[in-house]
Amino acid sequence: MHRAIALPDFPWDSLAGDKELAAGHPDGIVDLSVGTPVDPVPAVVRAALAGPAADEPGYPTTHGPVELRRAVADSLVRRFGVAPIDPAAVLPTIGSKELVAWLPTLLGLGRGDIVAVPELAYPTYEVGALLAGATVVRLADGEAPPPGTRLVWLNSPSNPTGRVLSAAALREAVDAARAVGATVASDECYLALSAPPHRATSVLHPEISGGRIDGLLAVHSLSKSSNLAGYRAAFVAGDPSLIAPLLEVRKHAGMIVPRPVQAAMAAAVSDDAHVAAQTAVYDRRRARLRTALEAAGLRVDHSEAGLYLWATAGRPSRLTVRELATQGVLVAPGEFYGPAGAQHVRVAVTASDERIDAAVARLTPA
Repeated sequence: MHRAIALPDFPWDSLAGDKELAAGHPDGIVDLSVGTPVDPVPAVVRAALAGPAADEPGYPTTHGPVELRRAVADSLVRRFGVAPIDPAAVLPTIGSKELVAWLPTLLGLGRGDIVAVPELAYPTYEVGALLAGATVVRLADGEAPPPGTRLVWLNSPSNPTGRVLSAAALREAVDAARAVGATVASDECYLALSAPPHRATSVLHPEISGGRIDGLLAVHSLSKSSNLAGYRAAFVAGDPSLIAPLLEVRKHAGMIVPRPVQAAMAAAVSDDAHVAAQTAVYDRRRARLRTALEAAGLRVDHSEAGLYLWATAGRPSRLTVRELATQGVLVAPGEFYGPAGAQHVRVAVTASDERIDAAVARLTPA
């Protein structure tokens, strides 16, 4: 079949053989390859989903009700210390992945434009550039984007490494992007899943933005912090002059978050207790898995926050994936995230406590 846009193969399809091998373990597979939440959706969110908004038969608005956008804006100030945001500069999205994939197109990028991504990066950053016909460059630590760069992606805590960038590093990256006239899109899907001493900072924080948010977009997902992957609930906030045209295009394209989900989002961003509890759960799982991986002879790099451990046995990642699969543990090869990940594997901490215990038992030498 002819395909007008040449996209890479979907990476997780290549794990079919390893998944089958891991599934053959007598005690079943421990699937740590994808960061899929397994813990309950908070009761306050489920109540909002089934509340009055569930009986609104008319079309929802693309921008969402002002109450939702105000709740999001307030949460950014309360949770992350950003300067107050105009609710008009908040835009609900159908999960964050669709926004990541379509953002270059929505911003009007095309042939001849450059999208800069981290050296190790979520694959959809590159896919989004390819959909728009733009060119991708990978930036090493501290490397400035080249002239012609229209969009720079930042990600802290990182997928796949769990690395938390310092405020100084983020400010330097923002300054470098502004110097070439590029928009900065900060993927902050894991921002809430960080805690002292590894607290991550939003690109909208005055310490990073320099007190002005022109050219800055912060992308947030409720999939990780509130276990809402099935709801497809996310938002983007930042420079009003960027949000306005994104809203206009999305209105024309019918990219609308369902009204009950909008209500659930408002409840989720208004309640901090469940986020703190979920962060603590992931921190415990991360600590247990890290100890087990190190006991099994792997070195764990970064992995300060978020949902992943970034580990290496000092050999090609596919060999490590296969070896762990023989123990019934499925992980993702680091090559999914760029050539620099060729000797690492990404290990998600999103399995249930029972499955985490099973993985720890299998990895820990007798």
